[in-house]
Amino acid sequence: MFTTRPTLQGTFGMVSSTHWLASQSAMAVLEGGGNAFDAAVAAGFVLQVVEPHMNGPAGEVPAVFAPAGGPVRVLCGQGPAPAGASIAHYTSLGLSLVPGTGPLAAAVPGAFDAWALLLRDHGTRSLADVLSYAIGYAEHGHPPVGAVTRTVRTVSELFATEWTTSAEVYLPGGRPPAPGRLFRNPALAATWRRLLAEADAAGGGRERRIDAARRAWRAGFVAEALVRAAARPTLDSSGERHAAPLTGDDLAGFRAHYEDPVTYDWNGWTVCKAGPWSQGPVLLQQLALLDGTPEYGTPDYVHTLIEGSKLAMADREAWYGDASGVPVRDLLSDDYNTVRRKLIGDTASYELRPGSPGGRGPRLPRHALEAAAVPDVPLLAGAGEPTVTTGDEPPVGPDGVTRGDTCHLDVVDRWGNMISATPSGGWLQSNPVVPELGFPLGTRLQMAWLEPGLPNSLTPGRRPRTTLTPSLALRGGEPVLAFGTPGGDQQDQWQLHFFLGVALRPRWRGGLDLQGAVDAPNWHQESFPGSFYPRTMRPGSVTVEERIGGSVVEELRRRGHDVTVGPPWSEGRLCAVARDPGTGVLSAAANPRGMQGYAVGR
Repeated sequence: MFTTRPTLQGTFGMVSSTHWLASQSAMAVLEGGGNAFDAAVAAGFVLQVVEPHMNGPAGEVPAVFAPAGGPVRVLCGQGPAPAGASIAHYTSLGLSLVPGTGPLAAAVPGAFDAWALLLRDHGTRSLADVLSYAIGYAEHGHPPVGAVTRTVRTVSELFATEWTTSAEVYLPGGRPPAPGRLFRNPALAATWRRLLAEADAAGGGRERRIDAARRAWRAGFVAEALVRAAARPTLDSSGERHAAPLTGDDLAGFRAHYEDPVTYDWNGWTVCKAGPWSQGPVLLQQLALLDGTPEYGTPDYVHTLIEGSKLAMADREAWYGDASGVPVRDLLSDDYNTVRRKLIGDTASYELRPGSPGGRGPRLPRHALEAAAVPDVPLLAGAGEPTVTTGDEPPVGPDGVTRGDTCHLDVVDRWGNMISATPSGGWLQSNPVVPELGFPLGTRLQMAWLEPGLPNSLTPGRRPRTTLTPSLALRGGEPVLAFGTPGGDQQDQWQLHFFLGVALRPRWRGGLDLQGAVDAPNWHQESFPGSFYPRTMRPGSVTVEERIGGSVVEELRRRGHDVTVGPPWSEGRLCAVARDPGTGVLSAAANPRGMQGYAVGR
């Protein structure tokens, strides 16, 4: 099969990420003797510099990883809602939704502590070693990708008139960063250098210095600057100026941590995901709904996956969140999915149909029920026709409203260590840059509902349910495949098609055809409330890449789907690495969409 690039193969190490500089920085760490976790941390920090419209230091990161010979674990770098972020506080401001931008949408930042924890416990290099690549690009500059320029251009008026500290960084000379010219963020480099200096002043070994940097972040100069920024009334997507209840105690109390993955066995594979505080189990539910999968790539195959995705996403709205009693076991049970599978008919459903796992009745947010009753709700309020994404940037309005997007990276090393991570949040368009630090707060709280009694209700100390959903798959109990993609609500839809492309299609040259599965025409549906402000939905919709073919489009429309045909290369930014436990051969692939994802290795 023709592919845009080869599936890389080797035995030393493989990296795939959404930006070539992050991929090559991670590979440099491997070449220097570091392991997959050292490399992932280095790449994660580089992504904060080179994809600032997709993630930042005050964002979050979940990861699924497998140490060689050890159990699969989930790294949770998702911060919770501040202690003062109650529903009553937000509704007292006249809000029915958490704004999509501004301090009110900021959760406690989680990314830095998560990367540092992973490095301390599973890496081998110093924090200075792995940060050196990001510091270099921030201090000495890097040529920005076109998506950075386009994103800054859309919010340049907001920056120039309201978020002036952002203009100081992202409008040098009054203009957006230009591709081909070096773009610098010296304030960010200085922040990292100060963290390293405070870590060095603590003395001791590698682990002690990493912990000292973590303390400086959560209870030192970084925390102090973030709290000051949160207290400044800021124009947000509600059209009003608001400050946030984020405090020093909120920051000081956060610790990234490890969890067991949620898993599902399918056709000899075991797929591992983060728990229902993430979107992760959606992929597992879609697999559980499959029974005698139609032939790969046929109209019946596409229809079946779309309809299964609708059922899984409806369950996400009714059941997922950082709450006790989420019925994950029931949602993945054979009995439950046998019943749910019968709802997949020959025609497209326009209904939001959550199930009743364990006999419990579902409860949907009022906002979701109201949106479901409107047949043609646009993707962005006031945007007219549905937006067709190009896979390389989030749609951003001049007021800063954004659906958001993210980054992804996967690494496997010669010892068999493997990790999949999806850093996000803290985008340049989310909040004003904190001038003392060089980066803004995030906006993850926009995913929580301002309605009590739901699994994903805004609750002090509780994580907002995130769309971030890295994946790791085993065969015979051995880690074989790490993969993921940016894309908000679309992540587990695109990943499902990728995974089935790997699992169902013929092997390539003795290995998995990763690049063929990445390149295959993809799609997504939006028959559910979006996770990003203003939380709209498009019942019955499906967006397909033009390359999927006219016969598939015609058949989907005949079955009642509201089909939007997007550009040929517009759906997903998938990354993947793999390892054959029998031979030790490593492989990798990266997405050609957006023209910036790259895999490297040898």
